[in-house]
Amino acid sequence: MLTLSGLSVALALALVLGAAGALKDGECEVCVTFLGKFYQSLSDNNVKFNSVDIEKALVKTCKDARGKENRFCYYIGATSDAATKIINEVSRPLSSHIPVERICEKLKKKDGQICELKYDKQLDLSTVDLKKLKVKDLKKILEEWGESCKGCAEKSDFIRKITELMPKYAPVAAKARTDL
Repeated sequence: MLTLSGLSVALALALVLGAAGALKDGECEVCVTFLGKFYQSLSDNNVKFNSVDIEKALVKTCKDARGKENRFCYYIGATSDAATKIINEVSRPLSSHIPVERICEKLKKKDGQICELKYDKQLDLSTVDLKKLKVKDLKKILEEWGESCKGCAEKSDFIRKITELMPKYAPVAAKARTDL
């Protein structure tokens, strides 16, 4: 019969529970990526690593965030229209230089939606046939560029606008395309 001491049971339990809390590959994609870029920007801009300065910088960064990153900011309360405010769950650990993966693990426990956010697949604009895309996808391309297509009623209008703006926002793809 196998007997375990209280210490070894606690150690085994901690290992099992610790592994369950760890992020799987690709999990919390938006959280890890956004906070990683944000942490790097703090270092690059010589921001003091205290909670107050980090919160101010995070709110400022979230004002410019779009798409899934804006949704992440909403979930942590860094947008003006957010219903909850758990921004300190990000600023405090960042001030102590805790890895972003660990911060996202803790955020996942607070709000599971945070780790459900995934980036949309990026289209290869150099090879994709714009005529085969849905209007919704064409609008999304323009939205990612921060542009809109006022007066566009037909699919061909959106395609024309994208091909017109492609040299500005995706110059490599524009050069690679032969149909422009």
